[in-house]
Amino acid sequence: MTNIAILGSTGSIGTQTLDIIEEYPEQFRATVLTARRNWQLLARQARKFMPLKVVITDEEAYPKLKEALSDLPMEVSLGADAIAEAAAIPEVDVVVTAMVGYSGLLPTISAIKAGKTIALANKETLVVAGELITGMLEKSESHIVPVDSEHSAIFQCLVGEKKTQARKILLTASGGPFRKFTKEQLEKVTVADALNHPNWDMGAKVTIDSASMMNKGFEMIEARWLFGCLPKDIKILVHPQSIVHSMVEFVDGSIKAQLGVPDMHLPIRYALGYPERLATDSAPLSLQQMSTLTFEEPDYDKFPLLSYAFEAIEKGGNMPCILNAANEKAVAAFLKERIRFTDMPRLVHSVMEKTQFVPSPSLDDLIATNIEALSIADGWLSKKI
Repeated sequence: MTNIAILGSTGSIGTQTLDIIEEYPEQFRATVLTARRNWQLLARQARKFMPLKVVITDEEAYPKLKEALSDLPMEVSLGADAIAEAAAIPEVDVVVTAMVGYSGLLPTISAIKAGKTIALANKETLVVAGELITGMLEKSESHIVPVDSEHSAIFQCLVGEKKTQARKILLTASGGPFRKFTKEQLEKVTVADALNHPNWDMGAKVTIDSASMMNKGFEMIEARWLFGCLPKDIKILVHPQSIVHSMVEFVDGSIKAQLGVPDMHLPIRYALGYPERLATDSAPLSLQQMSTLTFEEPDYDKFPLLSYAFEAIEKGGNMPCILNAANEKAVAAFLKERIRFTDMPRLVHSVMEKTQFVPSPSLDDLIATNIEALSIADGWLSKKI
């Protein structure tokens, strides 16, 4: 029995992870469940899966959750520190980091220090602190199995291969809902438009990042650290069908690709079962139904956030942390209709220019950088509004 902590159990990845646990009840157990504020769903999950620990970070939701679970023999806790502590308890074998944004960083560090296997779905951890995290992993029994469909694909393509034999990573992107929009049309898109992803069912933050292509920029940075390659060796290809999840080109000119239906259950299942593949009754990809698979270059001019991601990782230091903090503020403001879709890259670029650059940041430096960048973003928003 593998005991699993799901950090962010009420979100898209978290709920699908619970689907997998339910599919294999004799192999997996949900030992820790955490959420930000959705206490009603968290309470239902806790009653169904009976974890040892349940944690929520919203202070107003905490007493409601505690009361709802008062008749059950489980610990109910409050706060970000409690999540980090829960990720490190001896009863946990695998930590699924499904929290969104910067909030996933410290719990992941806690899990690494405790030697846990990390099923990484929180790409911001490596965006913000890639060098720090990879250094910690070298000194720990912990290791990462990626959950993002693209990184899972790359990981699978590299199984059995020497990394030195890989020449280029081909990172695929759906292109989002605005792939064919003009710059003028992008000025007028609504929140509802941006949340209408053509292929994937994801949470609001990730869906907006996909629409702006910042998500692909984050995935490029994540791939740089996960697979020890340079940004110049990562090529992004827009693949609207979302069937080829990513590819690896090798030194002999051959290319390996991983294909599958656009369903996150597949990479989650692979991460939890690794190094074994878990048998499932889920319908596989039907290649006969796929008459055309297309690939095209991304439009960096129309989607400047993708360019900023490359700029951030090339500069290094705390710049990717600045990029992430500014983007979190931009997405939140757009979702609340405080700014337009095309204002998001303007905000991000401004914050990247104004936040203090630290070439070799410590964890404390990154925490301070995040606070500073968020404050500068707030200032930009107050002037904009």
